[in-house]
Amino acid sequence: MKELHSGVCAPKGFRAGGIWCGIKADSRKRDLALIYSERPCVPAAMFTANAVKGASLLVTREHVAAGRLHAIIANSGNANTCTGDAGVKAARRMAALVADEFAIPVKSVAVASTGVIGAPLPIAAIESEVSSLADSLCGDATGHNAALEAIMTTDTRKKDGAVEIELSGAPARIGAMAKGSGMIHPNMATMLCFITTDANISREMLEKALREAARHSFNRLTIDGDMSTNDMTLILANGAAGNPLITAENDDFAVFSDTLENLCAGLARKMARDGEGATRLLTVAVRGAKDEAGAETLAKSVASSSLVKTAIFGADANWGRALCALGYSGVDFDPEKVDVSFASRAGSVLVCKDSRAAQFSEEEAKRILSEEEVEININLAGGAGAAVVWGCDLSYDYVKINGEYRS
Repeated sequence: MKELHSGVCAPKGFRAGGIWCGIKADSRKRDLALIYSERPCVPAAMFTANAVKGASLLVTREHVAAGRLHAIIANSGNANTCTGDAGVKAARRMAALVADEFAIPVKSVAVASTGVIGAPLPIAAIESEVSSLADSLCGDATGHNAALEAIMTTDTRKKDGAVEIELSGAPARIGAMAKGSGMIHPNMATMLCFITTDANISREMLEKALREAARHSFNRLTIDGDMSTNDMTLILANGAAGNPLITAENDDFAVFSDTLENLCAGLARKMARDGEGATRLLTVAVRGAKDEAGAETLAKSVASSSLVKTAIFGADANWGRALCALGYSGVDFDPEKVDVSFASRAGSVLVCKDSRAAQFSEEEAKRILSEEEVEININLAGGAGAAVVWGCDLSYDYVKINGEYRS
């Protein structure tokens, strides 16, 4: 596997771009993005489990079901959610504008929006600049970075990646970009994620690979327990790599699927590290559960606990909060056989043995928990189930950012 640096433009046949069209007040911030494939693509997608859904999701779900996509248009600064029929019409208009610009079917355009909920989408701003958006497309890191900037809201760090692999001897590439910083909780984690690949793969196998990748990455990510209305992960495969078509779970599928999962896990970690107001990336690893599903639920319970998160912010080795979160998870385990340790690049320290306090140095624990990336490792000694979940600490700035979000 070879790491690349041009994101969604790394696979053959894809271009991207981004501009400011006037949705955001600050003209220095791009707010309209486009990803385009010269060839029609096989799509696969996953959407938020929230019953309240943005208009863009309703339209994109229809277009993905049609079976072929050429493009993704996305805006930031306005979620186009809870905007009624006018919002759906605006989302359809976004797709139609791109379709007219490239002379492609309207149902071959996916639409995404992120930002403030409840405000009408200023579709006229998009209409006036869609030609400029098309002109901004290029097939290198410049285009990728412009599109990535245009989908960011409260993000402070880039979340992207690209790799090259071999499928039956043919080089194939996968590139990705994501945004997400707050309102993040599993199914789906609050985010937009766009993935491109030139691998030649059937829709059925692409959907299978995406589901598995999301299960072990985006659905094991929690920032604040809130789930957005506009979450979307969308992958486009245009087949330009020329490898034999992947139609079954063969060796090529295993390589593709594992690579996609690793790429998505990397994006999930980056989103957790960039959680709103976060100072630390938190990894919670549970092993010794009765099964994987139980381990995942237990790890999520710990990672999403406000008391655990604030202890991590204060570099406080308050391991009792982790046991408390395990206890209300609803998963069966032996509460008298729990081991807990904290770890980082500064070292590791056992703080709880068989659900009792272990002898440890508070100073050493604080030093370990003061690193930017910290781990809570939990052993339940009750089976082979294991899972890893990513989150972050909860700081004063989280309240400030969200208390002032609309201003």
